Formats: sequence, structure tokens, C-alpha cells
Amino acid sequence: MLNADFRLGASGFPSLPTPAAGYGGGEFSSLYRQLHGEVSRFIENGSSTSGTAPAATLSPEALWTQVQASGTLPSEAQQDFLREIAPMAEAAAQRLGVGPEVLAAHAALESGWGSKPIRREDGSNSHNLFALKAGASWSGEVAEVTTTEYEQGQPAKRREGFRAYASPAQAFQDFAQLLLSNPRYQGALQTGADAQAYGNALQKGGYATDPAYADKLASVAARIKGAR
Repeated sequence: MLNADFRLGASGFPSLPTPAAGYGGGEFSSLYRQLHGEVSRFIENGSSTSGTAPAATLSPEALWTQVQASGTLPSEAQQDFLREIAPMAEAAAQRLGVGPEVLAAHAALESGWGSKPIRREDGSNSHNLFALKAGASWSGEVAEVTTTEYEQGQPAKRREGFRAYASPAQAFQDFAQLLLSNPRYQGALQTGADAQAYGNALQKGGYATDPAYADKLASVAARIKGAR
């Protein structure tokens, strides 16, 4: 299901190059703040930082070109995160008919590239890479945190319970099972490397309340794509 433009590593996941000097170490925080600034402006203006068209109005080729030109390619730490989750994304992708790079972008968006995990009360990592909430049907461990939800398009803080896992692999397995078993998310299946279609289907199914969610997911996927 991978886009033909992706270079594949030994695992079948996109091969990421060694980052240029200046992308690692302390500059990771700067890049992360920059991404969050872009996200904030997306919410406020419905467009990208430079005043160009929002992700939803751009072709994949144009979006990837824009991301490459902006210099916001994944940092060394972010690429380490992508390599770590690559086998899990590959396995889940085969079940869902979704490009593994799209699932990697989804996990990166929800977890801050692994740097902002949902934590249990004791501070340990819940490994909940997809921010799945612990609803009435969930019988596993729960991590309660304050999160931002959108009500009529406006952000609001709320205390919510989230699923907690023993490992990132369990998070991928549970997420894949959710998409396969819940009729609301059937539109996200078999979307291949089309991150925008995948995000739109999740948003339509009620997965996220953020009105710009699909655009944000597509933007993260474009950053990963731009690192090829």
C-alpha cells in the first residue's frame, strides 16, 4: 500500500536518511515548538504558516514540496521514533490496508513523536500512541489526564481516562482492532498512502473533535514523506 515514491528499508518501511547537521540534540525542542506554532495557526486561520493554501486544498505533491521548502523535516530524534515503531506500523498497515507511513504519522501526531506520552498516575508511560480513550467497554488499565477537546469548534480542557498498555506493540494491535471492528471508521480502511483520506474518514467517524485534525495528520505525513 506504500506510495511508489517512498524508498523502502529492509523492513518494508520508508527508509529515512541520516539527518543533516543541526537537526539533532537541542534543536528538537525548537522544531517541536515550531510544529505546535503551525498547528495553532491552523486552528486560528485555517491555513498554513506562510499564508499558502491549507493541506486539504493542496495535492500531495504540492504539500510535500511545501514541507521540504519549509525546512521542517523530521529531526534525528523524530526519525529514531519512526524507526522504533516501523515494524508495528507495518504489521498494523497490512491488517488495515493503510500505508505504514500514514499510521506512523498518526502515532507521531498523537504522541508528539513519542516525546509527549500519556502517562499513568505514577508517571510511567501508558504507551497509548493513538490517544484511545477508555470507554465503558475497556477492561484494561486506565491513565487519567487533562486533554483538550473541541466543543462547537472551540477548545476546552477536560479530564479524561485513556487506555494504558504494556507496550507500544499492544497499542498498535488495539488500534488496528478498533478500526476493523467499529463501523464508524470503515471509511479509513483501504486508503493506502492517502493520509488526507484516512484522516478525513477518522474525523468523520468522530475519532477526533479538532476541526483541523485531518489537515494536521496530512501535514505530519508530508514531513515524513519529505525525508525520503
